[in-house]
Amino acid sequence: MHGYQLRAAFEESIGGTWPLNIGQVYTTLSRLERDGLVRPLAKSEEGQRPYEITDAGRADLAAWFTTPIGRTDRPRDELAIKLALALTTPGVDVPAVVQAQRSATMRTLQEYTRLKARADQPADLAWRLVLDAMLFQAEAEVRWLDHCEASLVRYSPPPLRVPQAAQETATEASRR
Repeated sequence: MHGYQLRAAFEESIGGTWPLNIGQVYTTLSRLERDGLVRPLAKSEEGQRPYEITDAGRADLAAWFTTPIGRTDRPRDELAIKLALALTTPGVDVPAVVQAQRSATMRTLQEYTRLKARADQPADLAWRLVLDAMLFQAEAEVRWLDHCEASLVRYSPPPLRVPQAAQETATEASRR
């Protein structure tokens, strides 16, 4: 397949959930060719250059499929970072941040549920599995937000720490 065919096959298999930049496809094909995992074939009449996977590429792909994804291999969780920073940033209404996220996640869950109702063909199994993963992740996020809310109710923030230099300056000023 050439790059546009690969992109179309990828997007079809995941129901267009994560759009794939065609430039990234061709950059990846170049890297795979450099590493001996694919090889270019003769250009088609339309000027497209298809690629085929090599034996080394098949072995690498088989290893990828059989190697579990570790939790540390995933990208940072922006929501967890946002809530951690909200807790430590004066003036931020943390419960409002949690509620805004909950509302957005619930809307997402509703949309995923509508999509799932339409994806009932056996041929849609790849898309349904991707959709199920997104549904489960959104449901887990709602559970985590429930936990955050409950934790906030029990939370009493530590007293503000004033840096030592600021304390000395304040003490010195009060002596005057």
